[in-house]
Amino acid sequence: MTQRLTETRAGIALGPLTQIPDGTARNYVLKIGDAYFHGFIVRQGKDVFGYVDACPHAGLPLAQELDSYLTSGGDLIMCSWHGALFKINDGVCIGGPCAGAKLKPWNVIVQGGALYTA
Repeated sequence: MTQRLTETRAGIALGPLTQIPDGTARNYVLKIGDAYFHGFIVRQGKDVFGYVDACPHAGLPLAQELDSYLTSGGDLIMCSWHGALFKINDGVCIGGPCAGAKLKPWNVIVQGGALYTA
């Protein structure tokens, strides 16, 4: 079984910020040695918010469809398996089976128009 990581080292280039349109999210899978890291980034203007792609309720990836992490209004992160809702800016669950729990942050930054792990 392949190991699934829950954090990354700083300085990994993830590509240009423009690959995430404003108000959307994008999935990232990084192969690090023999293990994999699964995360996603939500973009709101110049701000980016990264999280490990695992719901605190059941540990499953949040999106059943690639890059479908946000509610239809784009104002909350949603787990498509059980409907848990999370605030974008801090990952706190505000509704659903894991109310009060929190998504694990993935530290990412924008430098010179590109995304990097931090």
